[in-house]
Amino acid sequence: MVNVVRIQEADFSIEAEVDALRATSKRIGGIATFLGCAREFSEGRDVDSIAFEQYAGMAEQALRALRREALERFDIIDARIIHRVTTVQAGDQIVLIVVGAEHRKPAFAACEWLIDRLKQRVPIWKKEITPEGSAWVTPHP
Repeated sequence: MVNVVRIQEADFSIEAEVDALRATSKRIGGIATFLGCAREFSEGRDVDSIAFEQYAGMAEQALRALRREALERFDIIDARIIHRVTTVQAGDQIVLIVVGAEHRKPAFAACEWLIDRLKQRVPIWKKEITPEGSAWVTPHP
């Protein structure tokens, strides 16, 4: 269970994360993933880069709590969550959620639930840097 939830500056490998999840159980028959990437256009303006900041310690704790809740709420076997906290360029990877279950429906449901709750509950904020300047995206939580 080491590193199933991580906040990091470095990029991540989707393949390595899926392989790590698959190694947890031979019962896994369906894997759903969500990959969030930086866009070059948002709210009607060009975006050069996005800077992410976190409430240190609390953000990872919130991610761990979400993972535990998903394991209790859905019929899933395992889940991994990674979020980068750094400055990223358009096209760069930001967040990855990988969920394994015996069947696809609970994997998809848990994956969607996790990214929705992450955006609502986890104290990670983003600032879009544009040619006109920078602005924090609507804050949450």
